[in-house]
Amino acid sequence: MSKIVGKSVDRVDGRLKVTGEAAYTADMPIENLTYGVVFQTTIANGKVIQIDTSAAATAPGVIDIITYKQTPSLIKVPFFSPGKTQPTKKDDNIYYNGQHLGIVVAQTLEQAQTAADLIKIISEAAPPTTTLAQAEIFEPETLNFGIMPGKITRGNIELGKAQADILVQEVYSTPMEHHNPLETSATIAMWEGDNLTLYETTQGISATQRAIASVLDIPQENVRVISKYLGGGFGCKALLRSHTILCAIAAKRVNRPVKVALERSQMYTSCGYRSQTQQHLTLGATKEGKLTVITHTGTSLTSQFEDFVEPVGAATTMMYACENLEVKYRLGRINAGTPTFMRGPGEATGMFALESAMDELAYALNIDPIELRLRNHADIDPHTGLPWSSKSLKQCYQKGAEIFGWSQRNPIPRSIQEGDFLIGWGMASATFPSNSGSASVKVEIFASGEVKVQTGTQDIGTGTYTVMSQVAAEALGLSVQFELGDSNYPKAPITGNSITVGSVSPAVHKAAIAARDRMIEMAIEDANSPLYQSQAKDITVESGQIFLKQNPSQRDNYTDILRRQGLASLEVTEQTSPNPESKNYSKHSFGAIFVEVAVDELLAEIKIRRCVGVYSVGRILNLKTARSQVVGGITWGIGMALMEKTVMDANQGRIVSANLSDYLIPVHADIPNIEVLFLEEEDAYVNALGTKSLGELPIVGVAAAISNAVYHATGKRIRDLPITPDKLL
Repeated sequence: MSKIVGKSVDRVDGRLKVTGEAAYTADMPIENLTYGVVFQTTIANGKVIQIDTSAAATAPGVIDIITYKQTPSLIKVPFFSPGKTQPTKKDDNIYYNGQHLGIVVAQTLEQAQTAADLIKIISEAAPPTTTLAQAEIFEPETLNFGIMPGKITRGNIELGKAQADILVQEVYSTPMEHHNPLETSATIAMWEGDNLTLYETTQGISATQRAIASVLDIPQENVRVISKYLGGGFGCKALLRSHTILCAIAAKRVNRPVKVALERSQMYTSCGYRSQTQQHLTLGATKEGKLTVITHTGTSLTSQFEDFVEPVGAATTMMYACENLEVKYRLGRINAGTPTFMRGPGEATGMFALESAMDELAYALNIDPIELRLRNHADIDPHTGLPWSSKSLKQCYQKGAEIFGWSQRNPIPRSIQEGDFLIGWGMASATFPSNSGSASVKVEIFASGEVKVQTGTQDIGTGTYTVMSQVAAEALGLSVQFELGDSNYPKAPITGNSITVGSVSPAVHKAAIAARDRMIEMAIEDANSPLYQSQAKDITVESGQIFLKQNPSQRDNYTDILRRQGLASLEVTEQTSPNPESKNYSKHSFGAIFVEVAVDELLAEIKIRRCVGVYSVGRILNLKTARSQVVGGITWGIGMALMEKTVMDANQGRIVSANLSDYLIPVHADIPNIEVLFLEEEDAYVNALGTKSLGELPIVGVAAAISNAVYHATGKRIRDLPITPDKLL
């Protein structure tokens, strides 16, 4: 039984964070530092005629001003580009309001800001395209780097419709949304000769290293990327952004370190967003509740120069057993930056539509929503035909219903009232793929007793420092110092798509076990060791001691073993890759979310009163950080359902909610007690430790569960997020 792994261990970096000792990118104490401020367009469509920098150039403290005309060629794909990437501008066209045009470098931040305000951008404006109705719609052949086809069909759609006794055909929509991490994006760039060091707010240090080297046309080994602490990312820090490129170029030109820290308002135009979606969804079923057809057409928006699709049908293809299915995508170009990944990309938005439609179908058939889902439970992945590596969704429904008291639910809308409040109950399913990548880890045991474990992953606030420390400590039998966030460390994948634990923890475990076994081997081969000529299988480790299981008094320790060998340390590096056998299985995490709402009948104000989330995510490595992920995801789902929306001025193409006053997100008063339960689940195929994706799963289904609860409370079905009082009145 695990002594450390799986327990509710406090964050190992918690004290550093609450005392302010944890140095985030913009906090790094760099000598001789200068400050860069990016200047941007103020119109959404047109052409730059002239950039007048004369007043700015003579302003106090200004060291250099760089415009897009002075940047090197950026033809090379920087990283994860689906098309005609323009990290910074290389032509005179203006594609969106807030597009980066250059950078001012000065001795102080205030001087750089003042100089940036003095720059005059003379431009020729044209009417922008800002809405879905204005956009020219097309159907992409593939999605986002070719990872998915633009259309998926199985069975016979017309036959499926003909077989249906009931058809639900509705349109669901979600707005443009922004990530709003607590920490805004920042970069510090410094050169030593031809070598570049970047302190960067990134979810992928190795990916950023590759990307910036490609853009600047320098060897990858000449770039070092450091990101020790990250104040959230959620997708907006996954890709290389133009402020980082400009910062690196500026540092080279001024021959001093340069820091660029985006303002909160700049985050809305510089780091991507979740696209608005319009989703046409059809569900057909027999009167017994068996699905005969599913069609899901998702329309989302993208920039004028790049194709990025919000994959709303990703979960639709595999969620329910249905022989006849069609999922297809449409894109419209507007004058805005390119959308990007945002927590639960595709699943969060698409499952709002699918799970709302399932609730509508349940009412049309007079079948309990859980029972309808059980009747259409997919025993194998209907999209691939593969068996699940593990799946406990039925148990999630059962346990969630039991905890929530679902059996007491009166399904009739408006049937529960408490004073002026209408009470409603709703539920929805959740799913997210469990993927992994290759990762390498170095373990070094020192004769001093210290142990360092290093890998080039990132901790974006999820608890990676803590979880990996637990895995290594349990394998080695003593505390470790876990280090990450440096591209000089062994390579690990980007922190995104919920793959970090599934990718890195097996490598940490493998490297730690290899180091432990090497120490045991050294002991049993050493005539001066108390364990000389013992059998490795008879030996265990604990609290830094290596001893015989049947005779604990016969023991040695790491420090003495190394000193007798005359070694200052022992170093082991190991790599793990996805299990080849896992290709024969469909790997997903699942869950069920139950919500109770109270709607003020007079004011149409919605209060979330209860949330119960039950999840099957394989092996849990840290119960406390896992629960924290779920609480955060459900909180975000509440925001998505009730308040989050980016507002753009349709005439000017300018985001008018580019701050945390106008872009509404939940606060403590909006969030009820959230009850979280993880089911025990073993998965022998997903990875060596049996862990499955968790980070993005909890946001999925929450908006649908709330929407379904609002319908149960009021009898009004809101298919357009967010659900605001005006839509209920």
